[in-house]
Amino acid sequence: MPRFAKRAGREVLEGHVRLPEWITRDRVKLSDLHGMKTGLRESGLHTVCEEARCPNRSHCFTHGTATFLLMGDTCTRACGFCSIKSGKPNLLNPHEPEETAARVLELNLKFAVLTSVNRDDLPDGGAAHFAETIRVIRRQCPGVGVEVLVPDFLGDLEAVATVVAAGPTVFNHNTETVPSLYSVVRPAARFERSLAVLREAKRLGTALFGEEFRIKSGLMLGLGETEPELMETFAALVEVGVDILTLGQYLRPTRHQLPVKAYIHPDDFAELGRKAKALGFRTVYAGPLVRSSFNAHEVSQYEGISIA
Repeated sequence: MPRFAKRAGREVLEGHVRLPEWITRDRVKLSDLHGMKTGLRESGLHTVCEEARCPNRSHCFTHGTATFLLMGDTCTRACGFCSIKSGKPNLLNPHEPEETAARVLELNLKFAVLTSVNRDDLPDGGAAHFAETIRVIRRQCPGVGVEVLVPDFLGDLEAVATVVAAGPTVFNHNTETVPSLYSVVRPAARFERSLAVLREAKRLGTALFGEEFRIKSGLMLGLGETEPELMETFAALVEVGVDILTLGQYLRPTRHQLPVKAYIHPDDFAELGRKAKALGFRTVYAGPLVRSSFNAHEVSQYEGISIA
């Protein structure tokens, strides 16, 4: 095993893996979250923060931010790491773009992050819905930055073009893990397909908006990957034009998801961050609780290595 995995602190207690001391969660009163959560539910909107049980949701909610989960709360896929429910989704809500923009305006956000469940049941995978939401936010909330975290659209590059043409500030698609683990972690996805999505987004975005158009991707660590595999994956992402890389610790949302194979020490996140940056990324954001949408506004403007 590589050095960073050797040093991963893991303690078993009564059949369960105890979190190491460097992984902490903000403790807040439920009353502090009530207004944000109630407002989102009353509007019929979903957040990936809650649906995917993100460890940073308390931080984001108490800071008045959230990553909006478009197109419902039911995914057509069942990835091994994800707690979002899978099944047959409902029909799209045609009012969701306007409702999302209204919530962005009400929260006085400077930067909105839009993601979605996989909608393989739709001809374009939901690309037009993403694009319309971007356009409505741009129209109703001038000056607000918009990051999109999109699925792979089953490799439909016309769908990628639809989203890019709407002008997001950052186009994000996560590869999530190394290719050798896709059959377990992302069984319905393909690494080369994800690379093709990122490559096309970079090509089109640069042509339309110039070199400032940012492409982003992220990986979870602790699922059984090796350091050589990570370095090969990083190099592939640089080759297709990814500007921003996020690296975080995989944390098992519930007992129904894949178990954690290793907890990666913060020093090893820092070392991997330095190695990744040396390969050519503009920005690397790494740390145990880093998630692809966490501190998205700050990360979009930063160039260098940031260790959380």
